[in-house]
Amino acid sequence: MAENGTRKPVSLALQGGGMHGAFTWGVLDRLLEQDSGLEIEGVSATSAGAMNAAVLAQGLRQGGPPQARQALHDFWRAIAHSVESYTPFHQVPWMTGHHSFWLDHSPLHAMADIVLRIFSPYQFNPYNRNPLREILLAHVDFDALRQGCPIQLFLCATNVETGKIRLFSSQDICVEAVLASACLPTLFQAVEIEGEHYWDGGYVGNPAIFPLIYHCRTSDVVIVHINPIVRRGVPTTAADILNRVNEVSFNSSLMREMRAIAFVTSLIQRGKVERGEMKEMWIHSIRSDETMAALGVSTKYNADWHFLCELRDKGRAATEAWLRDNYAHIGQRSSIDIDKEFL
Repeated sequence: MAENGTRKPVSLALQGGGMHGAFTWGVLDRLLEQDSGLEIEGVSATSAGAMNAAVLAQGLRQGGPPQARQALHDFWRAIAHSVESYTPFHQVPWMTGHHSFWLDHSPLHAMADIVLRIFSPYQFNPYNRNPLREILLAHVDFDALRQGCPIQLFLCATNVETGKIRLFSSQDICVEAVLASACLPTLFQAVEIEGEHYWDGGYVGNPAIFPLIYHCRTSDVVIVHINPIVRRGVPTTAADILNRVNEVSFNSSLMREMRAIAFVTSLIQRGKVERGEMKEMWIHSIRSDETMAALGVSTKYNADWHFLCELRDKGRAATEAWLRDNYAHIGQRSSIDIDKEFL
């Protein structure tokens, strides 16, 4: 991979997906190691990806890649510790449970699913308690990041009233921005920022690629996938159908951007547009559809430490394989067939 200490700049695009974001933790953990040969210039992220991105930036600011790796570990450990004593239904005594609450086919999980379809977070969580707020504030100095973020940072949220995308950059990042990006409307009340209300960014950008095109020098974008693009077989249960609908919906914005990138790339390569008039992008992908497709929908809420570490290790393994097979392509060309993957 890296030779003579050289490091290649890349931008990262981090998808969201609840606790499955621990897979992205593993990806980042491997990319931050010295022998990866990569340097992170910018990150565009959504939902769990936004949390990973904020903690990554905090660690890089404090002490470079080694501190960033430690910061990510500490953050996810805090997530696991917090959920041991909290569920979104903490105010409903008969629904309070341990990790088995989140497991597939659990009666408690089925009951929770019913409650989420009947009651809104304005009803079952009227005080708008969100344990992520305290965890984020304990692990990220947002004032310091606004004054000097070591990377270009873009967090995506969805404006509830207009349906438009809102990007929070390094200059206006705050805890509310991260919470907005990760605000699933069935679990949390909309996050208000400057008089506007926001939901999870996955509805309009999971993640958004265009800010990396406009604001980063590097042409290489590495997409870290959480939601499987391919899931073989037709779902037949109500839960599996809803899960696949969510996966398709949360991948749709990315698919559209990939089509646009493929179109511009084709114009440049066919000489229809002079090189330099438009930016040719090189797209790379770290994913494990097999791993993610094997996980039930309820595992997106499973914050058991051992489960999170297993996902981290899966992310590290996928990144190790990607580096081995594709490092030479960085700075040269895309390492995926965009037409085949996305069109």
